[in-house]
Amino acid sequence: MVKEKKKKEKEDREKIRKRDRKSIRPQIDATAFGSITIDGQEIRNDVILRLDGSVQKRKKKLSKKVYGTSHTISLEEAKYVYEKGAELLIIGTGHSGLVELSDEADRYFKKQGCRVKAKATPKAIHVWNNSGGNVIGLIHVTC
Repeated sequence: MVKEKKKKEKEDREKIRKRDRKSIRPQIDATAFGSITIDGQEIRNDVILRLDGSVQKRKKKLSKKVYGTSHTISLEEAKYVYEKGAELLIIGTGHSGLVELSDEADRYFKKQGCRVKAKATPKAIHVWNNSGGNVIGLIHVTC
């Protein structure tokens, strides 16, 4: 009986933590080629969405110096994007869906226990706005 009560309390704490995490997560309002609107603010660059609700400019150079393009996410950029405790990374792959993980970045996220959902940016926004838990994002706003 005591064991069941402790298990239930733990589950309840986890639900509250996930709900609280969702409440600080920014809402993505819209996207158009070359921009994204987050909590009413239009941003004209790729972004990283953090666990604490902050929005940062993506450091595309971390991938560009390895692959000559920011359309392939390098291991170095993956390490920059990942945050301890993240359970899911949502990648907005651009309006034409050109962004992808390198094999090394894919293995890195798997090793960290962080699932990855890569969708064209308009679909990724829907996934972002409807997901719960410890979620981070990388959104590409052009091709």
